[in-house]
Amino acid sequence: MQIVRSNGLMNLYLHNIGDIYGNVPITLGDALLMDPGYRVDYVLTNPPFGKKSAITFTNEEGKQEEEDLVYNRQDFWTTSSNKQLNFVQHINTILKATGKAAVVVPDNVLFEGGAGEIIRKKLLETTDMHTILRLPTGIFYKPGVKANVIFFDKRPASAEMHTKEVWIYDFRTNIHFTLKQHPMTDADLADFVKCYNPENRYERTETWSEDNPDGRWRRFDVKDILERDKTSLDLFWIKDKSLADLDNLPDPDELAVDIIENLQSALESFQELQAQLKKC
Repeated sequence: MQIVRSNGLMNLYLHNIGDIYGNVPITLGDALLMDPGYRVDYVLTNPPFGKKSAITFTNEEGKQEEEDLVYNRQDFWTTSSNKQLNFVQHINTILKATGKAAVVVPDNVLFEGGAGEIIRKKLLETTDMHTILRLPTGIFYKPGVKANVIFFDKRPASAEMHTKEVWIYDFRTNIHFTLKQHPMTDADLADFVKCYNPENRYERTETWSEDNPDGRWRRFDVKDILERDKTSLDLFWIKDKSLADLDNLPDPDELAVDIIENLQSALESFQELQAQLKKC
């Protein structure tokens, strides 16, 4: 993405990328502000987390205030102050007609209503959103972060639904990592890579079945997803052992964060609905 800070520039120089006295292959700016004008074949990104974009300004009394920043771009499917949803739309915009993307997103992108539902439906309609990797906690510096990698391939405009099925790999339930004592390694992702079958992803085999309910690799028909409330992609099926064991429940802080995030998401959905009703 075209957002970078000074430490990003320093990191490039340390790796012999760019010329300190000449041009560097990055620019400083707000990537969400407008269509950059170019199109790319691949996007692999972990956009900055944080649900809302905001701008700081000085009011008439000379005090600084913050205001939610809503990007009203004609090439976006919908307007939203949710930074993550806007990054997904921006990435779709800069892909070529046959481009491919793998994007790290927090859980709210999978289930949030309002703009979130609109964007999920558009992704299913206009791209082949074929895979979701549900990541475990303990792999980011902020503990308890729940994230996913969504994989989608852009397709030329068509009246038909491009996504036929969504494959989900649950790499979260009953899996725990820490940054120091038990960090995730490449070997931990070997089973996902095997299931993903990068040589030919159209020849995949589920590891989940009624006889193997703990199988982590499962296929969902897009028709069933479209019938779900808010077209939710927040899908899980493996029994969480920590919830069954009262002595092994998540930390109270983690439970509190989950409750707050769910309440905030619900409130924002109602606020977006209220804003749409005022326009009618």
